[in-house]
Amino acid sequence: MPEQTQTLPDVRKSVTVAATPDECFKVFTERPVDWWPPSHVLVRKERAGLAFEPGVGGRYYEWDVDGTQIAWGRVLEWVPGRRVAMTWRVDPNWQSIPTDDRASRIEVDFEAVDGGRTRVSLAHVDLDRHGPGAERIFKALDGPSPGETLERFAQAVADGSGA
Repeated sequence: MPEQTQTLPDVRKSVTVAATPDECFKVFTERPVDWWPPSHVLVRKERAGLAFEPGVGGRYYEWDVDGTQIAWGRVLEWVPGRRVAMTWRVDPNWQSIPTDDRASRIEVDFEAVDGGRTRVSLAHVDLDRHGPGAERIFKALDGPSPGETLERFAQAVADGSGA
């Protein structure tokens, strides 16, 4: 099978918030329930929680009221206050996939800017890895910045940056 070349562009969005990069990293990785869009669910029953396992190789996952867990992916980079990158295990029908074989990546960078503020940049990269139907994922993600996830993140920071 020939190697597939990238045809879909990355989707990049950003938001600037009134918090330090360390505070932003903590909100992102320690309080995902405060910013994760409620429509982004892989479990079949009511979601009971979301968490990141710190460090490279850790999962970021959700669990339902019965304790069933589904991993959204694995952490590829974990640099507190600077960057977190992870695989994104969804298929073009927004269902969970069990491994990283067809997963794209999410890269989140935290960059200090003037006045104690932080620019948080989120990129969906390698979307072609999702295979046939990947363009549906691209079209759903592509749109005005900052997008729902970063809007919710900014609100979570504003509501209590004492992470």
